[in-house]
Amino acid sequence: MLVEEGKRVELGEVLAHVDASNTAASLALAEAQREVAKLALAESDTNLALAETDLRRQRELAAKSILSASDLDHAASNARALRSRHDQTLAAIAVAERQVDIWKQQLDDTIIRAPFAGVVTSKNAQPGEMISPISAGGFTRTGICTLVDMASLEIEIDVSESYINRVEPAQPVVATLDSYPEWRIPAHVIAIIPTADRQKATVKVRVGFDQLDPRILPDMGVKVAFQAPATPATGTGARAVVVPRPAVRSRDGRDIVWVAHDGRVTSRAVTIAAKNGDEITLATGLAGGEIIVIEGPDDLADGTPIAEMKKP
Repeated sequence: MLVEEGKRVELGEVLAHVDASNTAASLALAEAQREVAKLALAESDTNLALAETDLRRQRELAAKSILSASDLDHAASNARALRSRHDQTLAAIAVAERQVDIWKQQLDDTIIRAPFAGVVTSKNAQPGEMISPISAGGFTRTGICTLVDMASLEIEIDVSESYINRVEPAQPVVATLDSYPEWRIPAHVIAIIPTADRQKATVKVRVGFDQLDPRILPDMGVKVAFQAPATPATGTGARAVVVPRPAVRSRDGRDIVWVAHDGRVTSRAVTIAAKNGDEITLATGLAGGEIIVIEGPDDLADGTPIAEMKKP
């Protein structure tokens, strides 16, 4: 093991060595078999050259009618057999080369390198222990360390299905770490995962930090607040505001909302942009942040003290 918790490693840096004694022995055997095949090729080359020389002589004698046809056929057959053996030896060398390549790769696989640059957050194995890429039961480890790419940190949250319609890609978000409750971290929505958890009735949302900070660590507890999406500028500077449905009332053919201010209520004319279940989106009338009346008597009038509304 060449790493410890908290150490930063670069791409390709060696993290650990797996015992390679058996693999090294197999590689040595494959290399020896390759050498034997090469020696056999040298012998085959000599025998083939001799057979082809003899065949040429036999043909010359046969042309002069000094040699019988059967002797010529025998010489030709011997030359063809040796050529086939020569080609077979070449193929055996190619197979031996592939075997050597395989065992070299196996030997290289015993050297565990960092797949990316990051920081080691946990050391999960010690020298002498058995490790495996998959769970093998017993005391076999399934990894040697946990490596985190600090540049890819993001927040994953489960948003209730009832509120997912308020979330949009690139929407601004304010994150607050449990460790630093006063630190408001600007962030944004990266993506809304297009599937829901049926059991929890939630949809997973990925949130990215606008700027990373060394204080942000993996698996920290965090709270997020989705901000109202930016709206196009208008002549009045108005922006959409969402209120509970009971807060909007109708009076004299107009939609109004009762706003509490200085201990009294005042009617405010509003324009409805959309209705969604128990919520209404207002295009104009409210700037956001006002205290509004959700429940109250039907005979409210401008200037009614809030204290009287609380009386039974």
